[in-house]
Amino acid sequence: MKTIGIIGGMGPLATADLYKKITVNTAADSDQQQIHIVIDSNTAIPDRTRAIIAGGEDPVAQMTASIKRLAQCGADFLIMPCNTAHYFYDRLCAVSPVPILNMLAATVAHIRDTFGPGKTVGLLATDGTIQSGIYDTYLKEAGMNVVKPATTQAKVMEFIYDGIKKNNLSIGIDGLMAAADEMQAMGADLFILGCTELSAATDYYNFDDRFVDPLLVLAKKSIVEAGAQVK
Repeated sequence: MKTIGIIGGMGPLATADLYKKITVNTAADSDQQQIHIVIDSNTAIPDRTRAIIAGGEDPVAQMTASIKRLAQCGADFLIMPCNTAHYFYDRLCAVSPVPILNMLAATVAHIRDTFGPGKTVGLLATDGTIQSGIYDTYLKEAGMNVVKPATTQAKVMEFIYDGIKKNNLSIGIDGLMAAADEMQAMGADLFILGCTELSAATDYYNFDDRFVDPLLVLAKKSIVEAGAQVK
């Protein structure tokens, strides 16, 4: 089987969650049947949202360093547990000696194949992902509409940054659900958990089938790409 490399640290909890999702969804009867995975949890990678919308430090240099370390460790392909980081996807592919799977493209393909075309999708994500429009192109090419929070985006950011990133589960999920309710009123049929902290939150809060987890989609795609079978 191929070796998977994880460009991690964006954030550490999401990195651990992706590793767990790959492991628990791989059809394996022993340790030896699991996939070889190399992880570089590089917490020195600057904040992606700040880089995109607030003139913060460009994260590509640190991400490139992770790519090189993972390739040197024998990774056959790479994955990134960060939606916002895919804003830099083309730049990273240009410097990577091995392929990088695209979580956003895989997620939209999963939605198209599972729910069918013509759906309106609500996007729950960081300001960087929302304002950069990185999901919009994929969704529109797949024949789907996208809506975003109009008045409740601050509640989404609070849940991500003051809740999950700080391991503060007392924040509760009401603010995030308010954003989902707002987008449902705007016509959303389903929602993308478009930040990997939201993916990690699925271990602590109950989300129904309308909420699509890109990290789970990526985990399953990685299993198949590595040459194993999904459980």
